[in-house]
Amino acid sequence: MSTVKLNKTGKFSTFDVPSVNQKISKPKAVATASTARAAADPADGDLFTSTLSVDEKVAIALSVGEEAITEEELRGLFTAKEHPVVYDGFEPSGRMHIAQGVLRAINVNKLTSTGCIFKFWVADWFAQLNNKMDGDLKKIQAVGQYMIEIWKAIGMDMRNVRFLWASEEINAHAEEYWTLVMDIARVNNLARIQRCCTIMGRKDTDEMSAAQIFYPCMQCADVFFLKADICQLGLDQRKVNMLAREYAAEKKKKFKPVIVSHHMLLGMKEGQEKMSKSDPDSAIFMEDSVEDVRRKVKKAYCPPQVAEKNPILDYTKHIILGYYGKITITTSEGPVEYTNYDTLEADYVSGKIHPGDLKPAVSEALNRILEPVRQHFSQGEPKALLEKIKKFKVTR
Repeated sequence: MSTVKLNKTGKFSTFDVPSVNQKISKPKAVATASTARAAADPADGDLFTSTLSVDEKVAIALSVGEEAITEEELRGLFTAKEHPVVYDGFEPSGRMHIAQGVLRAINVNKLTSTGCIFKFWVADWFAQLNNKMDGDLKKIQAVGQYMIEIWKAIGMDMRNVRFLWASEEINAHAEEYWTLVMDIARVNNLARIQRCCTIMGRKDTDEMSAAQIFYPCMQCADVFFLKADICQLGLDQRKVNMLAREYAAEKKKKFKPVIVSHHMLLGMKEGQEKMSKSDPDSAIFMEDSVEDVRRKVKKAYCPPQVAEKNPILDYTKHIILGYYGKITITTSEGPVEYTNYDTLEADYVSGKIHPGDLKPAVSEALNRILEPVRQHFSQGEPKALLEKIKKFKVTR
């Protein structure tokens, strides 16, 4: 059995896979069918092939998610395929918080270490449907490019990663895509689709435009259009992923997409189930300054001896231990290095670690993680891009 270790860059507590930079193209006004399909289906020679056993691959994939539907299907997938296709879609909708930046990079690096191909669906048209950036597609695409720049800066291994722009891919394969969307809409009633609208950050009782009602049908179609074997999105996207499995059963498809749903990082204020881009103090953002990080962590909800719904412990477990595999906390008894979250949590609940001990250690570790991103956006085109993004009005 392989052991988990830091990779060669000293980042990411995951299997050691050499980082390979991928040239990322910006969205083009017009994409040809040949260039779009080349992006969607990379040549085998470009891919990293894992030598891990099926058991090891399954264990890594399960470590990414809080829920897997189903583990048996996941095992069958790794047994049958050397390069399963994993899909995640994201709306370019504003500044990137640390869950989308660091936690996503950690999870991608884990999955590509098993040989998976990771297809990022840059959902620019979806953001337009959902009225992000007031529906301005050029602004939305600028935000998409900014997000890709962040993942490059933070150390995401790009060898098996493909970024696909929805507007380009759908235009290049319109008949294939829209036939899927229409069929999914045809076999589901309105109530079933409305229940999925929570994937857009909205309640199923909210008043929505016709475009937003159409959104779940399109996201369900993405799974099959991208030929995804695994849907690797957050737990908040579970309903539409289940819709895709139901559609696969309805159409008697041989394989249903496996769902691996990752953890939703808590917001930094009391009672916040997840972070919000519209509330700057609810999250650490990827290009926050050293002072911003210290201030937000200092103010964050962190009740003594309480682990449940404690965002600082949540950051420690999923971001810091996920990235470095360790954290050093200085208590009244001196510095202690933790490599196991359960041990750290037990010491916190017992009172051995006080919030006043934990918060400075978390601030220091988060700032070290974010420093490469700050440097990346401190000059040249990335700096100009960030300055442009910061001027955009974030709309819900």
